[in-house]
Order: sequence, then C-alpha cells, then structure tokens
Amino acid sequence: MSKETRISRGFSTTRLEAFSDGVFAIAITLLVLDIAIPIGTDKDLLNVLLHQWPTYMAYFVSFATIGSTWFAHSAITEYLEKANRGLVRINLLLLMVVSFLPFPTKLLAEFIRNPEAERVAVTFYGIVLMIVSILIYSLWKFAVKDKLVKIESSDDDIEVISKRLKPSLAAYIVLIIIGLFVPIIAVIGYFLIALYIIFPAHLIKRRLQHDD
Repeated sequence: MSKETRISRGFSTTRLEAFSDGVFAIAITLLVLDIAIPIGTDKDLLNVLLHQWPTYMAYFVSFATIGSTWFAHSAITEYLEKANRGLVRINLLLLMVVSFLPFPTKLLAEFIRNPEAERVAVTFYGIVLMIVSILIYSLWKFAVKDKLVKIESSDDDIEVISKRLKPSLAAYIVLIIIGLFVPIIAVIGYFLIALYIIFPAHLIKRRLQHDD
C-alpha cells in the first residue's frame, strides 16, 4: 500500500476516543481534590461544612461542564468514520483546556465571596468555559468540513448536532458580561448551559408529548 493511500484513509478514531476519555476522567476526578475540611476542625463541623458552599458550587458546575463536554465529544466521535491530523490537533487543544479547568474552578471556589476578586475569578472561569465550547464546536465543524463523518450519516443528523453545539457560544458571552456585575448569576447560568447539553430540552418535551 502506498504512502498516499495510507494518508487518504486517515487515522482510526479508537485511540483518539480512548485518550480523550482518559483525559476527561482525570480532569473530572481532580475537581474533588479541592473539597477538603481544614486541618484541626473538631468543633461545629456542620457550620464548617456549610461554610464550604462555594467549593461545592464550583465542583458541581465544573463537573457538569466537563460531563457535558464529554457527552458532546462522545456524540461527535460516534459519527466519525476516521480522523486526520487537523482533527487530532483540535482535539488535543480541547483536552488541554479541559485538563486546565480544575485551576479556574479552584479560583472560583476561593474568591466567589471576595467582593474585589470575585468578578475576575468568575470572568476568567467563564472565558475558559467558552473556549471549551468553541473548541468542541470547532471539532465537529472541522469533521463535517473535511468529510470525516460516516457516509451513512444523514444531513438531518449533522444539522441536529450542529444546532446542539452552537447555542452555548452566545450564552457564554452574555453570561461573561453578566458576571462583571452579578457574578453568582453567571455561575448559575454556566451550570444551566451544561444541564441543557446533558439533558436536551426538546427531547424531554417530545417524550412528554408522546406520553400524553
């Protein structure tokens, strides 16, 4: 088999999926390391646990975000016939940002109650989340553009995935702006975006209509 033929066939998606799943798993596990009780706490434990609410909030939002990104990534790879160098590079950029997410998560947990620093922490956090959203959308658009999706994939399926991945971009921009004025509202919004991706509203509505 010639070199040109091997290149035209592209790369198998098996290793790409396996490596990506590993990075997602590690990133989502690292989030829990920031949840800890201060050393020497032996009195009023309940109050200490309640005082840790920013850490819990940051954990849930980031867990949901990484989970929704993995969900979208899995949907994309299900439709891939093969991968090429460009797709692999975009995927590596996505994984780089996902693995970086525990850091802004820690900043969010530490500074959400600090009037002087919370806007910076929430804005930085939102920008990182938006970059993740842009990269996951770019991964899909690149796959479609370079005809890496399975031949049997219908135009309707491709259009549905494109619509599911695109709306969050505008939402992140709006929430980043809101975060400059009311940080906690922005954080709640980031959580809702993740839930929207994990639990598609239109599918729930369709199921309810079907049950009726």
